[in-house]
Amino acid sequence: MLRVHLVRHGECDWNRARRYVGRTDRPLTPRGLAQNAALAAWLRTAGVKSVVTSGLQRTGALAEELGLPAVEDARWREVDHGAWEGLTYRECQTQFGEEAVAARFADPRTVAPAEGETLDDLAARVAAAWRELTAQPSPVAVATHAGPIQVLLCQVIGLPLEQHWRWQIDAGSVTTLEVHGESVIVGRVNVVPEGRMKDEG
Repeated sequence: MLRVHLVRHGECDWNRARRYVGRTDRPLTPRGLAQNAALAAWLRTAGVKSVVTSGLQRTGALAEELGLPAVEDARWREVDHGAWEGLTYRECQTQFGEEAVAARFADPRTVAPAEGETLDDLAARVAAAWRELTAQPSPVAVATHAGPIQVLLCQVIGLPLEQHWRWQIDAGSVTTLEVHGESVIVGRVNVVPEGRMKDEG
């Protein structure tokens, strides 16, 4: 059995400003640092033995807090928002037009922001990274982002990718999957550790 704790990083500055952030390497806010500490405390009680990060500082901070070496895998990064990076939703509408923004949200699987990725692009690389996790000691923490967690949840339970937005994945949260051969059990989704939360075993 492989137990995987999918961790969305703590709040970064562009999260707080409600700006699109994917490939851009942004720092954690003071609130994000506190969330990171709470995540690390809970993961220690869960007996995490290995950490995979997306290679950005906002995910690498978790491995540092845990004091564990990290395996960096860029396939766990957030969807690349391309020219939308650093902009708010309204700014995207102003710069690229309301129709272009609406088209992206109407068909996220095949329509990408300028110079960015589609949802199918994201799902393909996350699926490949997921298949290789069996090489990591269990339990493993994957410090990643909301998008990869959302698409992976869709993949493991057979939900259409277009429904990924139905999964609420907050900053500083843990989602746990258990792999038993070809079967995957969803143990918890979007749980925000508060220091006192205990692992159920």
